[in-house]
Amino acid sequence: MRKVFQAELQEVREELAEIAQLVAEALDKAVESFESADVELAQEVIAADARIDFKQTALDEKAIEILALQGPVASDLRTIVASLRMSASLERMGDLARHIAQLTRLRYPENAAPEALRRTFGKMAELDQSIIRDVAELLATHDLTLVAKIQGSNAELDELHASIFRAIAEPSWSASPSSSVDAALASRYFERFADHGVSVARKVSYLVTGEWDGDMTSS
Repeated sequence: MRKVFQAELQEVREELAEIAQLVAEALDKAVESFESADVELAQEVIAADARIDFKQTALDEKAIEILALQGPVASDLRTIVASLRMSASLERMGDLARHIAQLTRLRYPENAAPEALRRTFGKMAELDQSIIRDVAELLATHDLTLVAKIQGSNAELDELHASIFRAIAEPSWSASPSSSVDAALASRYFERFADHGVSVARKVSYLVTGEWDGDMTSS
């Protein structure tokens, strides 16, 4: 029975890493559509989000079944509960990639990002892409050196997020109200994507070390 139980736990770990890969693919396409006003690519992201949702639901059902049937001990119980919370964060990251694509679709054929902020958004996108790649690798390998890298990328992204709002608040800002709202929303989506990546990274760190990191209990 113990071998079966460990095999089921390994399946949960592998499915988390697979969801992270799907989220990475969704973000790459969402970013490309956002930067190029490619509405067809945006629609692909929006449609594909259902697959991420389905896989998250399937993983959660598997984890709950393990809880009900296997009676896991404390360390394994931590793994299952953390997996449930990580799957929720990954699903939310997929939603945020979809939101970015929806902005593209909403403003087509115009570009959703005001021209003055496109370089900043490009940097934000690169950081988010780095974060989700590192999250996927972290889930697959439990290499904790990636946790600090993810947190560092998040700190950079927070600064860029703040700079977007400072730019919009400048008296010289001349973009239309709709463009200003789009910029604020897009910045928030990129910023929250990174936050969820940090949340996943902290939970992996907890599983490996047994120690909570910062405010992870509220993430």
